[in-house]
Amino acid sequence: MKLPKPKVLISERRIRKRVAELGNQISSDYEDQDLTVIFISTGAVIFASDLVRNISLPIQIDSISASSYTGIKSSGRVKVDSRLKIDIRGKNVLIVDDILDSGRTLLKIMGALKREKPADIRICVLLDKASKRVGQIRPDYSGFSIPDVFVYGYGLDYDGYCRNLPCVAFLEK
Repeated sequence: MKLPKPKVLISERRIRKRVAELGNQISSDYEDQDLTVIFISTGAVIFASDLVRNISLPIQIDSISASSYTGIKSSGRVKVDSRLKIDIRGKNVLIVDDILDSGRTLLKIMGALKREKPADIRICVLLDKASKRVGQIRPDYSGFSIPDVFVYGYGLDYDGYCRNLPCVAFLEK
């Protein structure tokens, strides 16, 4: 497969700095409380790994798999592929995802998790692409607001590849 040459949108240095800031903010907001971090795999695994190392609280970690993309286009249909392994009833839950664009995936996951009756549920995303939003959902914590471009790297894929880039890159139209 011929992969595109990365055009950097957000540098590795900026990502590291912002992830540390997010971890500090979350630690402050949940001071003296336990936290359950649920990341949406596979895209959020790198962001979530870096984020939890910057949270100074007792945390549990779990993941849920969901997707709406085939290749580099969204199908518009959300497929949730797995269930939680831990009980979140009465717990503070932080959902961590790589990008919030249309909101369909997070709305579906939020609905499923709310049925488990957590005490609190919030959302943290690395990237917020508000111009694509179709649902009424906003992140509680956001790393970067981005324009309407296709992005990859730092966990986000380009047709299954490039998740291992240390930066967030974009495709020019």
